[in-house]
Amino acid sequence: MAGGKETPRQKMIGMMYLVLTALLALNVSKSILDAFVAIEENIQKANESEFYRGNEKRSELRETAQDKSEVERAAKAQRLSKIVDKIDIFTAKRIEEIDKLKLEILSTSGEDVTSIGIGHIVLKAYDKNAPLRPARMDLDKVEGKDKYDDAMRIMIGQDIKRPTGKGMALWKSYNDYRKELSETIAAYPGGEDQKDFYFKSPEINKYKDQKDLYTQIQKAIDASNVNQDDKEAIKKIYASLTKEEYSTIHDVTNVHWMGKTFDHSPSVAAIASLSSMQKEILAARADAVALIRLRVGGGEYSFNKIMALAYGPELANSGDEIEVQVLMAAYDSDKQPEVTMGGSKISEVRDGKGFIKTRAAGGSEMTLSGTITIRNKSGIPKSMPWEKTIKIMKPSGNVSLPELNVLYRGYPNKVEAVASGYDQTILSGNGVSLTKSGSGWIANPGAGREATITVSGRSSVTNKTVSLGSFKFRVSRLPDPELYFGAAKSGETGSRAETRLFARYPPEIPLNAIFTVLSWELAVPNNPTAPPRGPGGQLTPLASSLLKQVKPGTLIGFMTDVRGPDGITRKKGGTFKI
Repeated sequence: MAGGKETPRQKMIGMMYLVLTALLALNVSKSILDAFVAIEENIQKANESEFYRGNEKRSELRETAQDKSEVERAAKAQRLSKIVDKIDIFTAKRIEEIDKLKLEILSTSGEDVTSIGIGHIVLKAYDKNAPLRPARMDLDKVEGKDKYDDAMRIMIGQDIKRPTGKGMALWKSYNDYRKELSETIAAYPGGEDQKDFYFKSPEINKYKDQKDLYTQIQKAIDASNVNQDDKEAIKKIYASLTKEEYSTIHDVTNVHWMGKTFDHSPSVAAIASLSSMQKEILAARADAVALIRLRVGGGEYSFNKIMALAYGPELANSGDEIEVQVLMAAYDSDKQPEVTMGGSKISEVRDGKGFIKTRAAGGSEMTLSGTITIRNKSGIPKSMPWEKTIKIMKPSGNVSLPELNVLYRGYPNKVEAVASGYDQTILSGNGVSLTKSGSGWIANPGAGREATITVSGRSSVTNKTVSLGSFKFRVSRLPDPELYFGAAKSGETGSRAETRLFARYPPEIPLNAIFTVLSWELAVPNNPTAPPRGPGGQLTPLASSLLKQVKPGTLIGFMTDVRGPDGITRKKGGTFKI
């Protein structure tokens, strides 16, 4: 881009490209910000679900504790209820801490977080009478959605490698919660013939992958005295609250998780990240309460209707790892199901679900299918089919140069577009015809000087089409090609043994246009005869013979008629040193 052979104009274009790239990097589009708002809304709904899931198990335990018909079982449930109460106290502490950080970020960014109710950012404030429920917010009401400096300063400080902001206190509190929760649920009397159960929580914040993480957790479990029935649950809960502390981001090494998450994060994205941490905490709490609930028995569910379910991402980018969870709507906790996909048995089955990991591939969608089998109390198997369809999205990025938006008349211009957030992209044009070709389109402009292409997105789920933007293009005639004598371009040195003439674009013009030499005429200095001429791009024997007679260093010239893909015949001359 800055080579010594570049013209001043090329250097200027290169400089403009760099400036434009920098500006685009600083600009967060409205559609991305709206996506963060939608993500936060979904996370808040998920938080409600996890809150009620944990409360449902807590209520079952308390009902058992009040059951006078089974005194011993009720007494055990009362003891376990006190453990759940203890868990709820330190869970509520983290929920409140994170809510305070959300409000501080929004308040520091100039948002009104004191007004409560519909039409305001805070729909329902944090309530100490219901301390496990996060505050309910409507981020669509945030005016400065793209503000990132306040969130970054509050959570990180200045250095993404060594954060000093309040995010570090949250990081410590989050990891302390992992330790408190995992050790609390593992600790209880082991009975007359057993030692008391316990789990010494390790500090795992570095791991290669999920397999390595589970291996490290298993080592800590093996070094403790964990009830055999609790091992998988504790491993799952611990892993769900584990984050890699340092990683490499865009070739920057040792970036702290807080720096990675909140560096230049728009305010709405920062809030969504904090809500996601609340979801992880509430989900872990719900799993912990469910584990404690099973210790009083009653986990052998009876049911007379069953349904196979498969759920996972509705959309995926090509190459992404996909996780699909397959389960029966009801299951026996002592008899895990058998799950197959494509005829092969799935090895990872827990909590009544089969966990399938594969990679997105194929065209616009991929369909996974198989069977799930459970057994009744008599051991008789019952199998049902399951199926999951996933829309495949292709990841893309785009940098545009508005001054170079050109469609060439008479040339099949290749056009690619992506309607982000929609699984179908639709193009329409004014002053240009568009034809689908593979993953893109071919644009053929008309006789006007301008053409407009409009990008729309369509959801195959709702069948709704939304216009996402229109883009203007100048319409121009194809530029003239260069004349080549063999491999030599006009103005360069050619070989007297060469016999072919070509017309094509030099490397600086990235158009795949084919030009045909229709006829030529050769001019040689001091040639007493008529200039040789001929059809096509092949020299006649007379012309070749004449070239072999000229002295080295002689300048010769060709005048040709050339026709391009647009059907226009051009006069194109060239001189070459022999």
